[in-house]
Formats: sequence, C-alpha cells, structure tokens
Amino acid sequence: MIKTDIVIIGAGPTGLFTVFEAGLLKLKCHLIDALPQPGGQCSEIYPKKPIYDIPAFPEILAGTLVDNLMEQIKPFEAGFTLGERAETLDKQEDGSYIVTTNKGTQHHAPVVVIAGGLGSFEPRKPPISNIVDFEDKGVAYMVKDPEVYRGKKVVIAGGGDSALDWAIFLADVASEVSLVHRRNEFRGALDSVEKASELAKLGKIKLFTEAEVKKLYGDEKLEAVVIKHNDAEKGETYLEVDNFIPLFGLSPKLGPIGNWGLEIEKNAIKVNNAKDYQTNIPGVFAIGDVNIYEGKLKLILSGFHEAAVMCQYAYQIINPGKRYVMKYTTVGGVEGFDGSKKEAKKEVVQSIA
Repeated sequence: MIKTDIVIIGAGPTGLFTVFEAGLLKLKCHLIDALPQPGGQCSEIYPKKPIYDIPAFPEILAGTLVDNLMEQIKPFEAGFTLGERAETLDKQEDGSYIVTTNKGTQHHAPVVVIAGGLGSFEPRKPPISNIVDFEDKGVAYMVKDPEVYRGKKVVIAGGGDSALDWAIFLADVASEVSLVHRRNEFRGALDSVEKASELAKLGKIKLFTEAEVKKLYGDEKLEAVVIKHNDAEKGETYLEVDNFIPLFGLSPKLGPIGNWGLEIEKNAIKVNNAKDYQTNIPGVFAIGDVNIYEGKLKLILSGFHEAAVMCQYAYQIINPGKRYVMKYTTVGGVEGFDGSKKEAKKEVVQSIA
C-alpha cells in the first residue's frame, strides 16, 4: 500500500502544481492518472498547441507547460501511479482514506484531492456497426506513438485541429494518408487547413471532403474501409488500409468518481469555494475543471489558484492544532525533499567606521 500525505487524482497541470504548493508546506503527494504519462489533456491531446493565458508566458506550448511543471515539482519527489484509474474511495476509522485503482493499487492518505480535469475521457465513436471489433486491431481513437504508423496506409476522419495536425504529421511517416471529412470546410487553424490543402495538391495526402467512412472490413485485423460520398454520383470509395483513426473529440465523464457520494452538479463536483474547495465529504477536495461553484472559470490559472488555497486547509487536516505561518517564496525560498534549496541571495551590510 502506498502511504502519503495527499493523494491527487489527476496528473494534469492543476494536479502537478498541487505538488509544488503542498511541498512548500512539507506535505508529500502521490498522483493517480489513467493516462500513461503526466500532463492530462495537455500531453495526451494537444501537446503542440499554444496556450496564451498563463501569467508571464505570452505563449507557451501545452507540452512545454507540462515539462516546466514537472521540473518545478522535481524537488518534492512526488509519486505517480500512471495508467490506472481511481475506482473506489473508502473512509477509515481515523478519518483517512484508501483510494484503490482498477488494477488494485491502494493509496492511503488523510487528504484526497480530485484534480481530474473534466473527468475521464471516452472517445466519440463514429456510427459504424462493427468498429468495436477492430479496436486495437487497426482502429485507434488517438495517436499515442506516431511510429506505429510508419510505412502504413492510414485513414484519418475528422475536421478539427487533431485530424488536420495528425494528417499533416503522418504524411511524412505513413506510406499513405487519407483525410476524410463530412463537410467541405474544416474547423481547424487556418495555417493547418492551408498546409493540408497544399499536401493534398502534392499528392502526400488523399483528401475526401463531403464524405464519411461507413464500413470497415477485415478478418483478424482491419484491411479496408468504405468511404461514402454525399454526392450520389460519386457513390462509394473502397480503400485498402492498415489503420483507421477517427478523431471526433473526447466526451468527458466523471467515471467511477461519480459513485463516491459526492454532490454533483452539471457533471461536475460541487465545492465550497468560499473557503477551501472541499466537497461534501470531509477531507476530500476538488480543484480545477472538475469542480463547480458560482462564478467558476474553467481555466488552468484558476486551477492553480484553487490548488494554493486548498493546500493551506489540507495542512490543517494533516497537522491538527499545528499553526502554519505562510511565507512568500521570495522570503523563505523553496526547500525540496531532496535536500535542494532555492533562496534569494542575502545582502551583506557592512558598517562604515
């Protein structure tokens, strides 16, 4: 069993920054995330997309933001349980909690923080009757490792940024890339639309607009797709393929957390924002996009603020009766659990005789 001060469910930006704020209070954290790497959506869905509303960064790539947060929390030696989903929450006689994952890993702490973004994500699947039969056999709903598609024939469906970006990227990896969109206009960034169009003219991408993938064929794995055109005269196009990647976005769901007895409103966890972002269950907090309260803004910077406030109250639960006087990092510096120390240089004042 993993024992720590704070169990954090969700290793996105808000969860990662919680490690830093807790570390300043000498509290250790362990994070659980269903994704195989830290960073949440920033790492999994749009690592190369710029973010413009992080203070002091006029522009920063989502993946770079995650890298910076990981560097910032390194001195506080956080633990990670990745690729596992938090399933159950069990309160102990002393008021602490055990969080158990879908793989049976148990985590014990006096404080639990839910920082799961919009919750767990399920892909929006196209209405193809046998698509489930080919999942992990040629069909995938996100690109985790581009090298999987090297030298392969790939069909991508979708009209947003993800579909455009991966079609452009895989044009130099796959032997053949086809992009299928049910409309003639794309919803992605203009430069991505223009680049995909240019690659289509060069023959590096096969572009099928006003069309949809309607049928999948194969024995043990995917072998071909059928594209149905809106124009009846064009009929259908049969393509031999190795991989089909429908990128229609992800649908957020609370998942098992929704069965923990938490007060839920509009598919989010209701918290006390007037004080500490605590849920209706004592010792269980919710911060970031997963929570809801009057005036809530679903912004990364809002999650950072909520993490800082929440940690102050978590400290009181973990250290009852012990008074903590907050010090600014410009005064007290940052002392890591690994023995590192960051602090401002002290000025030496010499008296003049």
